[in-house]
Amino acid sequence: MQITVQRSKVSGVVEAPPSKSYAQRALAGALMVKGTTTIHNPSRSDDAEAAIGIIRQLGAQVEDLGDRLVVKGGFNPISQKLNCGEAGLSLRMFSPIAALADQTMLMNGTGSLLKRPVQMIIEALNQVGCRCQSQDGYLPVWIKGPLKSGKAVIDGSISSQLLTGMLMALPVVKGDSEIKVTNLQSLPYIDMTINILKQFGINIEHRNYELFKIPGKQKYRPAELTIEGDWSGASFLLVAGALGGEITVTGLQADSLQADRQILKALGFAGARVEIGDNKLTVGRNELRAFDFDATNCPDLFPPLVALAAHCNGVSRIEGVGRLVHKESNRAKVLQEEFYKIGVSIRIEGGNLYVAGPSLMKNGEVDSHGDHRIAMAAATVAMISRTPVKISGAECVAKSYPEFYQDIKSVGGRIDE
Repeated sequence: MQITVQRSKVSGVVEAPPSKSYAQRALAGALMVKGTTTIHNPSRSDDAEAAIGIIRQLGAQVEDLGDRLVVKGGFNPISQKLNCGEAGLSLRMFSPIAALADQTMLMNGTGSLLKRPVQMIIEALNQVGCRCQSQDGYLPVWIKGPLKSGKAVIDGSISSQLLTGMLMALPVVKGDSEIKVTNLQSLPYIDMTINILKQFGINIEHRNYELFKIPGKQKYRPAELTIEGDWSGASFLLVAGALGGEITVTGLQADSLQADRQILKALGFAGARVEIGDNKLTVGRNELRAFDFDATNCPDLFPPLVALAAHCNGVSRIEGVGRLVHKESNRAKVLQEEFYKIGVSIRIEGGNLYVAGPSLMKNGEVDSHGDHRIAMAAATVAMISRTPVKISGAECVAKSYPEFYQDIKSVGGRIDE
């Protein structure tokens, strides 16, 4: 699908989409319960739908009541083949959970997920009683369980998602376990996992996020959860407000554990007008200045930050480029190459990405490379372009935020689909 975004003045109120990160973790927890869990405000993203498909294959019954999901849990696989779609979190989180089965489970996916390395999964699970193999370091992955208690060492430099899966699976095995983690990135996502587990009655202890102690023989308790608004998706709305007028976003938790809540700091550094109210956040246009920001622990903010920096006065520096290689695309490279087509100058040097602004936006076409955040960033940066910007592969936003274009249009964004 190709869309065309034209210069727009935006004004209005948008409700933040539900967090797909919280939703997938909640679904995994609900699977592990021998009882019924209710999940309010469920995410309708492709990644969340993939997680629903997986827990059904692992024995859960899911009733969709529109505003909530009712999940009757109980780990009892009815299929040995699990399709994660393009959801990296589901792949890394459900692999240890699937390993609880005393049989060979096949983990597979589609699209960009087939290009992501899986050696970290194999190395971790082989340390705790499993036998795993892959296809030359990529999907599919065959996992022969059952998972056992023990000690494991995990490299957390690429992603914290595998650790999330280990923290969810190991509590139900017979013995106690310890996981030593080196170079752990994205600490807020582990806080999210621990928070979700607490709501299901699971206790995890850690020492400075380097050593995790996991008591065995724990039981997941039924829970009732409400999925909070997604700061990752909302960050594009907030940047759109800073560039093109004023947008109020509701449904965001001010004290959220989500890493991308840091977008507020970046907007402040850039000089945008930010007003925080009761269950709402308003961002409006102001004179924007170049900023420095460390996105190492919130790498999903790179695309909206680039859109923001493109219209700031001066050269902005965003740190943490190394976290972008194994996303839906090599995001740093794609941002540089695709945004150059529409007049945005980006330089990558060392671990930093430099954006020169304000950009002399020009008519052009951006290829999303199947990356939902590239598509949303392109639509956002085009809001104050003097000439229309075309985006090909625009439908990929469904991975995380299916209503993105509709929400932008609802506040005055001019998008031709």
